[in-house]
Formats: sequence, structure tokens, C-alpha cells
Amino acid sequence: MARPRVDPHRLKELIRLRRLGASGREVVRLLRMSPKTERRYRTLLAEAGILAGDPRDLPTLAAIRSAVDSALPVARGTPSSVEPWRPRVEVLRAKGLSAQAVFDRIRLDSEPGKGRYRGSYSAVKRFVRRLGGEQGRSSTDVALVIPTHPGAEAQVDFGYAGNLYDPARGVLRRAWVFVLLCTHSRHFFARVVFDQRAETWLRLHEEAFRSLGGVPATLVPDNTRRAVLRAAFGIDGETELERSYRELAEHYGFKIDPAPPGQPRKRGKVEATVKYLRNNPLKGRDGESIDDVQAALDLWNREVASVRVHGTTGLRPREVFEREERPALKPLPTAPWVPATWKQAKVHPDGHVTVRGRLFSAPWQLVHERLWVRACGPKVLMYRGERLVAAHVDRGARRTTLEEHLPEERAHLRQRSQAFWEQRARQIGSETTALVRAVFDQDEVLSHLRQVQAIVKHLEQFPAARAEVASARVRESSDLTYAAIKRTLAEGLDLVQSQATTSAPAAAPVCCGCGTLLRAAPSAALQPEGS
Repeated sequence: MARPRVDPHRLKELIRLRRLGASGREVVRLLRMSPKTERRYRTLLAEAGILAGDPRDLPTLAAIRSAVDSALPVARGTPSSVEPWRPRVEVLRAKGLSAQAVFDRIRLDSEPGKGRYRGSYSAVKRFVRRLGGEQGRSSTDVALVIPTHPGAEAQVDFGYAGNLYDPARGVLRRAWVFVLLCTHSRHFFARVVFDQRAETWLRLHEEAFRSLGGVPATLVPDNTRRAVLRAAFGIDGETELERSYRELAEHYGFKIDPAPPGQPRKRGKVEATVKYLRNNPLKGRDGESIDDVQAALDLWNREVASVRVHGTTGLRPREVFEREERPALKPLPTAPWVPATWKQAKVHPDGHVTVRGRLFSAPWQLVHERLWVRACGPKVLMYRGERLVAAHVDRGARRTTLEEHLPEERAHLRQRSQAFWEQRARQIGSETTALVRAVFDQDEVLSHLRQVQAIVKHLEQFPAARAEVASARVRESSDLTYAAIKRTLAEGLDLVQSQATTSAPAAAPVCCGCGTLLRAAPSAALQPEGS
């Protein structure tokens, strides 16, 4: 790499000092340059005929620059290793790719006759920077300073605050600092928290409004992919945070103007404030209690940040806020706001959705669908589109299930107690109850609950009289299985036994040819109810 040229202004001073009779050592000391550099430039200026003369009549900067360029022509640097890929790099840069992305593309894409790029990332970065200089600056490179009026705007952001001690859990946890900055006065509200959940996000806004004593007209929130703020306010449709944030904005009367994704300069004031906090009051506090850190942050805000002369405005933030911004804020609403959070939740195969870390049932027909869930106080409401499909009262239970949300023909299968199934059997009759008890008691180790469920469900499809006779017959045969019950009713064996006990034995019909007993055709009474 060619050595940088000495600035013509310094060379002009070198000429003046030499004309005043200063020695080479004195020039080196006064101009802070090396003896070798002083000797080289003194020689070439002497050869150009401009070193000696009257110290009051110094050569112009142009004459000095011309003499240096003649004696030290600009060396042509070594061509960049990226030069063969210039057309490809220019196309990628026009599409907005960063230097890292350009490097990844050209080392993976094979160019005809050149193959893949095998050079370094540093060479690509220098080449991309040089291309930017050759193409000149764009109007979008200019950062416009937008003046803000008192009370007109506040910017909101989260920033990492380190690993702090959580007294409630007794462990170290990742912490975040929430900042709401009034852009006119630079007065801000800051709170340290352990999460970025929607409930926390909304609660911190309320605390900030109460601390400020009013509400800014417009809030500019972050739009990066964070825990809660991911893809918020996307142009492709509503998101979880947007619905909750909209309700907050409607109650407090402010507008939402989310910053575009990937453009932090659109909210540069709060970004600078977060950086200021991380490098000053929050610096080096890892391991401290969150309560102590919050107390130190509040004290620092009152005694330092709010009363310092701001580097951009040249004014003290608290004075400007009290004098100009606070009177311009919107008044706080008189009615309290009941926090409501929205989220999209998929109905699990068991017919429940997860809300607040707990499970609430939805109509079984909506299994695998995504519903909008609104949690407000104890109420949990589920919407399919705009239609309300379920309403729950959150009593803190791990699982809340409404019977009407289950398939009617299968809801009873949730019951696992022997008493429940004995009660179902009693509704049929005593013989069925005895059969159910016998099935339960036939093995002290192995549970026969599924057998009982299948038996009772099948018997309920037949008239009680038939079910009772079939239960008695199966119990007497000691084949206490669902298959035995099903076979007894299907073949009408219960009817044969019933007829034998209610009428005298009759001669069975005999075929006149061979004497074989004839079997009667099954009647309609053999079929289950509803067949």
C-alpha cells in the first residue's frame, strides 16, 4: 500500500520554518514528523526551487502540491483480487446486498471462465467501499434531522441490560431496559425488566404515561424480530402485538407509527439513549439485583441525565420537558384501562389452546385451526375470524374444559373412575351393573376400564330388557368380554333365553324330508335401536 502524502498545509509550514532558519531537528519536533520524512520532503521542495526565500512570501498550496506530484507520482496499486468479478459485484450491490452477502455469493457462484472467488472477505469489503466512492453518494445517504414539536412524538425501544439477579427466583437472568423517549425534550422513562412479553410491553407503556403525566401524540415503536415485537405491524396482515397495542392506543388516544424494519436511524434518538444507558448507568452491573439496578438507574436519571446539557439540543432535558413538553401532552384518561392481550393460538389435537401458560378448550370441530385469543382479566375469549367460538373464565387451573366442546358421542370416555361407569350401568339395570363390577373385579392388577367402556356403550344401544338378559347370560358364562356381549346380542341368544323363561317349551320345527331342526329367521327385535 502506498504511503499517505503529507498534507500541503504542513509542507507550507515546513517551508516557512526552514526560511526562518530552523534546523531539521527543530522542524521534526514542531511538525511531529519523522526525520526521514522531513528530509525527503525538504529535498524535493529544494529541487523544485521553493524551499528558500522570504518567509513572508510563501508559495501557494497548489504550487506545493504540484511539486510533490512531480517528484512523487501516484503509484498504481496492485489490482484487487475482486476486479474480475466487478460486473457481478455491481449487480449485487445494486440489489442492496451487503459486503458480507456479496462475498458469500461470489465465492459460491461459479463465473464462466473464472470459477469461484477464492480471495478474502477483507478484499471484498475494500472493493465494495471503493465502488461506493466511485458511484458517489446517494440522496438516501443523507440523514435528515426532523424537528419535533413538544408532545408530538415519543420513541420506544428495548435494550439488553446484562445478567441481573432475580430476587423472586433466586437466579441470574437476562434483563432488558425499556426506554420511552420524548423526542423534543430528550426526557425519558426507563425500566429494567426480565422479559419482553406482550403483557410487560403494555404495562410499561402505562407506567411511562403515568410517570410523564400525559400521553405523546405519536409513538414510534421498534419493529425488529424480538420476543414480543417480531414482525409487528407487518404489511401482510394483523399480528399478535398489533391488536393488543391498538386497544392500548385507542384507550390512551395516541397514534402508532412503527419504524420500518432494518432502519434503526428512523428512531435514532431512542437508539442513542439505549446505548447511552448501556455504556453508563448499566455498565458493569452483571450479578447485581434488579431492584438495586433500577434504584441506581432512577437516581442517575434524576441527578445526571435529566439535568445535563444535552449534546444535540444544548439544553437540559428536564427543564425543556417541564417548560414545553409536559403542557403539550395529551391528558391521561379518567377511566382505568383493563389490559387485554391478543394472540394467535393453534388448537391442539386434544381440543385445547395454550393461553397464559394454561390450557383452555375450544370446539372439537376446530382442531388444528388457528384462532385469535383475547385474554382480558379473568376472561379468555376465542375468535374464528370475527366470530366468537368460545368463552372461558380463567380460575388459574392448569386445564379448563367445557363439556360442550367435546364430541358428544365420545365425551364420556374422559371419565376414568369405576363409580362413573357403575352409575351408567345402573341406568340400564341391575344385571348390567353386576356385569360391570365383575369385569372390574376379575383382575386385581390389570385394569379393564376399556372393556367396561365398550360394554356399557354397546348395551346402551339396545332395549334395557335385552341388555339385562345379555349381561346375565355373559356373566353366567364367565366370558366377561366385550366380544361375548357383542356376539350374544348379534345372534339373539338373549332372546332365546328370554323366550325360554317366559313360555313353555315348544316343539322345534322339523324338516319333513330329513328331520333337521329349522332355525327361525331373525326378527326385527334382534337389531339395535336405531338400526
